Amino acid sequence: MTTSAAKNLETFPNPNPGRDYHIHMEIPEFTCLCPKTGQPDFATLILDYIADAKCVELKSLKLYIWSFRNEGHFHEDVSNRILDDLVAATQPRFMRLTAKFFVRGGIFTNIVAEHRQPGWQPQPLVDLARFEMQSNTRG
Repeated sequence: MTTSAAKNLETFPNPNPGRDYHIHMEIPEFTCLCPKTGQPDFATLILDYIADAKCVELKSLKLYIWSFRNEGHFHEDVSNRILDDLVAATQPRFMRLTAKFFVRGGIFTNIVAEHRQPGWQPQPLVDLARFEMQSNTRG
Protein backbone atom coordinates (compact mmCIF):
# COMPACT_ATOMS: atom_id res chain seq x y z
CA MET A 1 0.00 0.00 0.00
CA THR A 2 1.45 3.35 -1.00
CA THR A 3 -0.70 5.56 1.21
CA SER A 4 -0.86 5.58 4.97
CA ALA A 5 -2.81 7.35 7.67
CA ALA A 6 -1.78 10.94 8.32
CA LYS A 7 -2.82 13.77 10.64
CA ASN A 8 -2.27 16.58 8.13
CA LEU A 9 -5.32 18.02 6.39
CA GLU A 10 -4.79 19.57 2.98
CA THR A 11 -6.98 22.29 1.53
CA PHE A 12 -7.67 23.94 -1.81
CA PRO A 13 -9.05 27.41 -2.63
CA ASN A 14 -12.83 27.71 -2.44
CA PRO A 15 -13.92 28.01 -6.09
CA ASN A 16 -16.91 30.23 -5.12
CA PRO A 17 -15.91 32.25 -2.03
CA GLY A 18 -18.55 34.91 -2.69
CA ARG A 19 -21.40 32.46 -2.10
CA ASP A 20 -22.54 30.57 0.97
CA TYR A 21 -23.07 27.01 -0.24
CA HIS A 22 -23.49 23.86 1.80
CA ILE A 23 -20.86 21.12 1.57
CA HIS A 24 -22.12 17.81 2.96
CA MET A 25 -19.99 14.71 3.47
CA GLU A 26 -20.81 11.35 5.01
CA ILE A 27 -17.98 9.17 6.30
CA PRO A 28 -19.48 5.78 7.18
CA GLU A 29 -16.27 3.95 8.11
CA PHE A 30 -14.82 5.87 11.06
CA THR A 31 -13.15 3.71 13.68
CA CYS A 32 -11.17 4.32 16.84
CA LEU A 33 -10.58 2.31 19.98
CA CYS A 34 -12.38 2.48 23.31
CA PRO A 35 -9.84 3.97 25.74
CA LYS A 36 -11.10 1.70 28.54
CA THR A 37 -11.33 -1.71 26.82
CA GLY A 38 -9.29 -1.32 23.65
CA GLN A 39 -12.24 -2.65 21.64
CA PRO A 40 -13.08 -0.96 18.35
CA ASP A 41 -15.70 1.78 18.15
CA PHE A 42 -17.44 2.40 14.84
CA ALA A 43 -19.20 5.56 13.72
CA THR A 44 -20.64 7.40 10.77
CA LEU A 45 -19.35 10.96 10.65
CA ILE A 46 -21.47 13.61 8.95
CA LEU A 47 -19.63 16.80 8.05
CA ASP A 48 -21.55 19.90 6.97
CA TYR A 49 -19.86 23.20 6.32
CA ILE A 50 -19.96 26.57 4.61
CA ALA A 51 -16.46 27.28 3.32
CA ASP A 52 -14.81 30.66 3.46
CA ALA A 53 -11.49 30.81 1.57
CA LYS A 54 -10.57 27.09 1.74
CA CYS A 55 -12.14 23.66 1.30
CA VAL A 56 -10.81 20.40 2.70
CA GLU A 57 -9.23 18.05 0.16
CA LEU A 58 -10.94 14.65 0.22
CA LYS A 59 -7.95 12.29 0.04
CA SER A 60 -6.25 14.05 2.95
CA LEU A 61 -9.54 13.92 4.88
CA LYS A 62 -9.78 10.17 4.26
CA LEU A 63 -6.19 9.61 5.49
CA TYR A 64 -6.79 11.89 8.48
CA ILE A 65 -9.93 9.98 9.49
CA TRP A 66 -8.05 6.72 9.01
CA SER A 67 -5.35 7.91 11.45
CA PHE A 68 -7.68 7.39 14.43
CA ARG A 69 -8.14 3.68 13.75
CA ASN A 70 -5.58 2.48 16.34
CA GLU A 71 -5.99 5.29 18.87
CA GLY A 72 -8.06 5.22 22.04
CA HIS A 73 -10.58 8.06 22.34
CA PHE A 74 -13.79 8.84 24.16
CA HIS A 75 -16.56 9.69 21.69
CA GLU A 76 -16.88 13.25 22.97
CA ASP A 77 -13.13 13.85 22.75
CA VAL A 78 -12.55 12.50 19.26
CA SER A 79 -15.59 14.28 17.80
CA ASN A 80 -14.49 17.67 19.13
CA ARG A 81 -10.86 17.05 18.16
CA ILE A 82 -11.83 16.28 14.56
CA LEU A 83 -13.97 19.43 14.40
CA ASP A 84 -11.14 21.54 15.90
CA ASP A 85 -8.61 20.17 13.40
CA LEU A 86 -10.92 20.75 10.44
CA VAL A 87 -11.70 24.29 11.59
CA ALA A 88 -7.98 25.03 12.04
CA ALA A 89 -7.24 23.78 8.52
CA THR A 90 -10.11 25.44 6.65
CA GLN A 91 -11.34 28.39 8.78
CA PRO A 92 -14.93 27.89 7.55
CA ARG A 93 -17.82 30.28 8.00
CA PHE A 94 -19.75 27.43 9.61
CA MET A 95 -18.98 23.78 10.33
CA ARG A 96 -20.94 21.02 12.04
CA LEU A 97 -19.66 17.52 12.75
CA THR A 98 -22.20 14.87 13.72
CA ALA A 99 -20.67 11.62 14.97
CA LYS A 100 -23.14 8.72 15.14
CA PHE A 101 -21.44 5.95 17.09
CA PHE A 102 -22.81 2.44 16.83
CA VAL A 103 -24.09 0.67 19.92
CA ARG A 104 -21.70 -0.04 22.78
CA GLY A 105 -23.11 -1.64 25.91
CA GLY A 106 -26.64 -1.15 24.62
CA ILE A 107 -26.16 2.62 24.13
CA PHE A 108 -25.91 4.58 20.88
CA THR A 109 -23.98 7.84 21.19
CA ASN A 110 -24.45 10.85 18.92
CA ILE A 111 -22.16 13.86 19.26
CA VAL A 112 -22.94 17.14 17.47
CA ALA A 113 -20.24 19.82 17.59
CA GLU A 114 -20.39 23.16 15.78
CA HIS A 115 -18.19 26.12 14.89
CA ARG A 116 -19.30 29.54 13.59
CA GLN A 117 -17.13 32.42 12.46
CA PRO A 118 -17.81 35.43 14.69
CA GLY A 119 -20.59 37.50 13.14
CA TRP A 120 -21.55 34.94 10.48
CA GLN A 121 -25.27 34.32 10.13
CA PRO A 122 -26.87 31.80 7.79
CA GLN A 123 -29.10 33.03 4.98
CA PRO A 124 -32.82 32.38 5.54
CA LEU A 125 -33.90 28.95 4.31
CA VAL A 126 -35.87 29.03 1.07
CA ASP A 127 -38.60 26.38 1.21
CA LEU A 128 -39.50 25.85 -2.46
CA ALA A 129 -41.94 23.00 -1.70
CA ARG A 130 -43.99 25.31 0.52
CA PHE A 131 -43.85 28.05 -2.13
CA GLU A 132 -45.15 25.63 -4.79
CA MET A 133 -48.01 24.53 -2.54
CA GLN A 134 -49.06 28.14 -1.93
CA SER A 135 -48.82 28.96 -5.66
CA ASN A 136 -50.98 25.96 -6.61
CA THR A 137 -53.76 26.94 -4.18
CA ARG A 138 -54.07 30.50 -5.55
CA GLY A 139 -55.85 29.19 -8.63
